[in-house]
Amino acid sequence: MKVELAFGQSGLQVELPAQAVPTLLRKPAMKTEKSAGEIIQQALASPIVKHGSLEPGEADYLTELAGGAQTACILICDITRPVPNSEFLQPLIRRLLEAGVPATGITVLIATGLHRPNLDKELEELLGDPWVQKNVSVKNHYARDEDSCIHLGVTEKHSVPVGLNRLFVESDIKIATGLVEPHFMAGYSGGRKVIAPGVAHHETIRTFHSARFMEHPLATSCVLDGNPLHETQLEILQMLEGPVLGLNTVLDEHRNLVHATFGDVLESHLSAVEFARGSCELNIGRKFKTILTSSAGYPLDKTYYQTVKGMVTPLSILEEGGDLIIVSECSEGFGSEEFCAAQRQLVALGTEGFLKSIAEKTLADVDEWQTEMQLKPMRVGRIKLFAPKLGSDPSGITGVEVVDDLTASIEESIKRHSDNEIAVIPEGPYVVPFATAR
Repeated sequence: MKVELAFGQSGLQVELPAQAVPTLLRKPAMKTEKSAGEIIQQALASPIVKHGSLEPGEADYLTELAGGAQTACILICDITRPVPNSEFLQPLIRRLLEAGVPATGITVLIATGLHRPNLDKELEELLGDPWVQKNVSVKNHYARDEDSCIHLGVTEKHSVPVGLNRLFVESDIKIATGLVEPHFMAGYSGGRKVIAPGVAHHETIRTFHSARFMEHPLATSCVLDGNPLHETQLEILQMLEGPVLGLNTVLDEHRNLVHATFGDVLESHLSAVEFARGSCELNIGRKFKTILTSSAGYPLDKTYYQTVKGMVTPLSILEEGGDLIIVSECSEGFGSEEFCAAQRQLVALGTEGFLKSIAEKTLADVDEWQTEMQLKPMRVGRIKLFAPKLGSDPSGITGVEVVDDLTASIEESIKRHSDNEIAVIPEGPYVVPFATAR
């Protein structure tokens, strides 16, 4: 029997051993009769505000809100997220123009966090609409550029120093757009997360990605209540002046747009999360000794850095001492130099030694939080990685076992555990299975 996993842009067919009894864990089909453009228009026409949804009327909510505004900043996710920017950027911008906001005052700002900038052909791919670049300014956020950030104070509950991109903070109209999907630290992506860490100062990001946040039991997939990252992001929202809007999208397993919300950045995000929960969270009722999963394919599996997400999200159903086998194209290699340094430290110190070395830091080193998250599956079982583009000897930096034969690896796991039942998760971190009912 063959199963197909998300892998790069073309997928990967994996031949299962003859004795394997697979349980396929994937999103249920989400059917919609509307086109992507119709879904966006419906969301824009029915904005979600703090006291519920507004019914469609003659006046356009965004156009009315932007009346008299001179500047607007639209945040978009970077290239690591498959957000359908081409479907909503032009409708948003046209509404702002209709309201009288000058084109020279409108900026599309790429929420890179501490990732690299998106430039040239990659930028064109990200936007998906040449009209945008021709008509408004498009810029990348640089978290380490002091002049481009403005400092707003310190959050009350978790004492996080808050710095955000000056363009966004000082714009009359602020709009955060993104993809709502499970996130292995912040519960769910989208909404407030596109602001922080998306356009935050590096000290803001490094503070709430330090060990005191990452080791918190509620800093995990699909959890918002009590999640210290989410709580910090909500406090950051309160520091901003004027209305902050959000446009949130939800995709099916085939990257088709099936749902969108627009309105108040918090309320519209929560509404999109409730929709996404129905397809992303799976109550399985049991654990497995062998799990085969992916890093969700392109663009998330471009680096080993992002691959870690696929290792963490199935932990609820991995038996102690079990095997988690993950595939990732890693077409761009490992990730940043800072991440590579953290991985080398992990290999040198081991899991407990690495955690001890970072436990007391106020500011995490850049990208070491991803290495810290990798500790979580390493504490539970064995990780086996299939990533042929990483090179001939990546074991010394990944810290996990690298394999070149998936069928043999699955068969070895089945024999080791004397258990032929395996869980197969084709879309990796976009689907979160739970062993107990939620």
